[in-house]
Amino acid sequence: MPELPEVEVTRRGIAERVGGRRLERAVVRAPMLRYPVPAGLARTLAGRPLVEARRRGKYLLLDLDGGHLLIHLGMSGSLRFVAPATVPEKHDHADFLFGDAVLRFTDPRRFGALLWLTGDPLAHPLLAKLGVEPLARTFSAAWLLAALRGKSMAIKPALMNSGLVVGVGNIYAAESLFDAGIDPRTQAGRIAPARLERLAPAIKKTLRAAIRAGGSTLRDFCGPAGMGDFQVQHKVYGREGEPCKVCAAPIRHIRQGRRATYFCPRCQR
Repeated sequence: MPELPEVEVTRRGIAERVGGRRLERAVVRAPMLRYPVPAGLARTLAGRPLVEARRRGKYLLLDLDGGHLLIHLGMSGSLRFVAPATVPEKHDHADFLFGDAVLRFTDPRRFGALLWLTGDPLAHPLLAKLGVEPLARTFSAAWLLAALRGKSMAIKPALMNSGLVVGVGNIYAAESLFDAGIDPRTQAGRIAPARLERLAPAIKKTLRAAIRAGGSTLRDFCGPAGMGDFQVQHKVYGREGEPCKVCAAPIRHIRQGRRATYFCPRCQR
């Protein structure tokens, strides 16, 4: 599933390639994704310049003159630039034509979203209750201490709770907890302040490294400029039974809820 780094890489690719350009034409092939695609969306978008490409959590906001195109990539979606003559395939649900630059939305599982918003997009129900951005200045050890106080859930699912903090996701929660030396099963509200002083910067460091690497290419994700390769830097995620890169102990795999969790039983206490 595309998480914050993959969506941020996509946002940057769009802003660099077509920021300020006019969206001359749109082609919408799917009337229904996770939510109904607004009727007449293609006509609504045609001719509007792209003012800015923004991100809120795992949502993309393409600010066009007079409104905002909200895009969510769902579990397997991607946005990538294709040559104008590229024939759409089964799961290519929309094209956005900025002159010779064609931005194609692909979503095999149809869990993504294409919505047209007017007014303040951050007030939309999908965005209004999202938690803090982990790369924001406000995200700190002090913020974590206050936010996690009294919480009995384990720290890894707490970090994946979008009402608390947005976009960290399964891969990056696992990698951040490894860097901070914290067992993912630890009760969130019982983590000492000194350990949170390691965790907050570890999350920022992990996310920034993933963005620099172009994200993690797992299954279907691909950014506008091509595949990311942060997966080759993973220290625990997907490495069950392999030796820890720090202590050589075998990486363990457990289930937390319905999600896979990877950690080093020696480095993470």
